[in-house]
Amino acid sequence: MLEIELKLQVPAARRDVVAREVAGRQANARLRLQAAYVDTEGRALASAGLALRLRREGRRWVQTLKGAGTDGITRLEHNVPRPGTAAALPDVDPALHAHTPVGQRLLDVLKAAPDATLACVYRTDIRRRARTLRTRLGTLELAFDEGAILAGDQRLPITEVEIELVRGTPLAVITTARRWVARHGLWLDTRSKAERGDLLARGEAMAPERKARAVRLDDAMDVTQGRRAVLAGCLDQIVVNASQVASGAFRDEHVHQLRVGLRRLRSALRLFDGPTTAPAQPATAPAQGATAPAQGATALAQGAAALFRQLGAARDRAAVSGPLQADLQRALASIGLDWLAPALPPGADAVDPAIAVRAPAAQAMLLDLLAAVQPDGAEATAPEAPLREALARRLNRWHKQVAADAPRFAELDDTARHTLRKRVKRLRYAVEFAAALFDDGAVRRYVKPLRALQESLGALNDVAVGVAGFRSASQGDPRALFALGWLAARRERLLAECAPALRAVAKSRRFWK
Repeated sequence: MLEIELKLQVPAARRDVVAREVAGRQANARLRLQAAYVDTEGRALASAGLALRLRREGRRWVQTLKGAGTDGITRLEHNVPRPGTAAALPDVDPALHAHTPVGQRLLDVLKAAPDATLACVYRTDIRRRARTLRTRLGTLELAFDEGAILAGDQRLPITEVEIELVRGTPLAVITTARRWVARHGLWLDTRSKAERGDLLARGEAMAPERKARAVRLDDAMDVTQGRRAVLAGCLDQIVVNASQVASGAFRDEHVHQLRVGLRRLRSALRLFDGPTTAPAQPATAPAQGATAPAQGATALAQGAAALFRQLGAARDRAAVSGPLQADLQRALASIGLDWLAPALPPGADAVDPAIAVRAPAAQAMLLDLLAAVQPDGAEATAPEAPLREALARRLNRWHKQVAADAPRFAELDDTARHTLRKRVKRLRYAVEFAAALFDDGAVRRYVKPLRALQESLGALNDVAVGVAGFRSASQGDPRALFALGWLAARRERLLAECAPALRAVAKSRRFWK
């Protein structure tokens, strides 16, 4: 069966209020849920996106297998009642799930590790209060979970709301989540208890950042289906990184990959819907004379752009880092100077990424994106042209915009070069989205110079951020003056690299022709 569910984290200040509101007048008595999650020593199940547990629900035991879904809201699930006493943990039996799709995935994983033994890796001890909620779009189970994940002597507190679909459309879950987010400041967390338990058992503070994964379009898709598949690919990268950032435990790379996902999403929306310039409207309440799909696309695009900008300061903090910072530190050290961190413009570091992602506006955008990938969600009207033809037209237009700057690159100012960089990124993302529809070799040949140009323009942008930072760092400081001179020299070298790279892109054979 499919489990359609969203988890929302509860801020400590709202815990009691949320618990009472979930309970309502019709809530069931609190149920204690104690579970043992099993895996191999090498974490074969967790690596395959599977979770196998034995859970005591009151006085009965249930063995459950879950498999990760692809849209942030859906999971494969299969439950089997197990005999046993309340005090004794039954033996786990993977064969009980063999006749199900998720069970077959489990058996395939275990066959690949025939000598592996399943053993308890971590446990959960949760007290749940739940009630049934009936809405216009479906019937839901609303639950408040409070307790902990336990691994050895490690303990991770849990306080969250789960909204699970019993009957109806997935939009019932999303629409209900909107109300709870707006009312109580909850935030979406697509990390399951199993994922967090696996991290705790391994002593890891956070999951790795999620990078973009390939989107597989095919000629059998119409434009609406293609759009949904591309947005689902963007969703995967966005919600995984957003969940980690919102948790408060994250690295700069999580923020960077979240911004990459948001930029890919904005590119995808322009690829399929064109520019959106109308004022944002709630996707669930279209304005007079407007269609819900158009309103939803506009709100989603503008919400993504707003969060992208908010997270920009965090990206700027990391811009002069990695190889650039290492090279500059070595240059300073060679003349006996210590490192001086560049400053940021006033107010640029005011937004904590975790707070930005938890904010109601950002959460509304994430829920809009979840709705957009549902089959009955708000979607743009599909044009009459076939998918390949529709994407080829847009690729051709975006290629021409980039190529137009080739003859006059030396005349472009910093603002124009920044615009060119954004257009190059947008074109590359669009090529990646559409790649499966065209000849693989032709796509690779086109992408090679495009990637080189993007990297050079990105390095040039990092230098510009560094220049602005060192100008503000400390006037008259010899380290800042040296850094500015060093960065100016690197800027000239990068400009010399960009011009031929741009000409190579302009001359590239267009694989969509």
